[in-house]
Amino acid sequence: MTSTTTQQVPGVYRRRVGDIVVTAIADGFLDGDVSVLRNITPEDATTILTANFRPARRTTVNTFVVQSEGRTAVIETGCGTYMPATAGHQQANLTAAGVALADVEAVLLTHMHPDHSAGLTDRETQKPFFENAELVVHENEPRHWLDDANMARATERERTLYFECAREQIAPYRDRMRTFTGGEVFPGVTAIPRPGHTPGHTTFLIASGDDQLLIWGDTVHVPEVQTARPEVCIAFDCDLAQAEASRRAVFDMVATDRLLVTGMHLHFPGFSHLVREGTGYRLIPAAWEHSI
Repeated sequence: MTSTTTQQVPGVYRRRVGDIVVTAIADGFLDGDVSVLRNITPEDATTILTANFRPARRTTVNTFVVQSEGRTAVIETGCGTYMPATAGHQQANLTAAGVALADVEAVLLTHMHPDHSAGLTDRETQKPFFENAELVVHENEPRHWLDDANMARATERERTLYFECAREQIAPYRDRMRTFTGGEVFPGVTAIPRPGHTPGHTTFLIASGDDQLLIWGDTVHVPEVQTARPEVCIAFDCDLAQAEASRRAVFDMVATDRLLVTGMHLHFPGFSHLVREGTGYRLIPAAWEHSI
């Protein structure tokens, strides 16, 4: 009798964008409830999730590898060991994808929340995991998270999980951190800032030839709810009004230009299109690509 398999295949999926290869790397997932959502009642949020066969809030955590012009970058580093054990699997899946940490030349961050940047540095040794990489991030991110006055105004949870984590994780990269305000940040990768979720929250447009892909960061955390109701924000947003405005701008851009999109909290592997539907939008998962 053969034994029953209990593990899923590695969370790796590749997609070609012109001459650039983008690989989705699963870091895992985080479970929670809908009480963190704003501008919607828990009942309405639950109704939308149930209608989409998702009776609870499970937040996927995705990261990405970009291989362009013979160079390798990673976008986001996942949760590391700062979050529950359901996440923090980026490195195992990078290994499965054949990507060595030492070969990564740049780590691009959409922002410095722990589910995006907590895999930069080993908490035990304080040594960087990406020993040969520069850290690339919008200038408002270190400016905000390294500001003692901002930290003093934060809640205890925010001080520990956001400010202290960000400071610990970026410390080994301080002498090789490159900040930007926008523009090309890696071959074929253009930074388009969309603040609100954090002061420097950024989306990355990947373009090669006639192909484009927008990696939209934390434009949504609960995709079924926030695409249908773009006004819905989350408690983790630094500025709810600005986060909503940025989300609406991204949605309009993606739907109007018929862009392929993916993000950190779209269900793995996340590659999708967005169409207008009523007063909101609807995600259509892109078909599985059988070749690269």
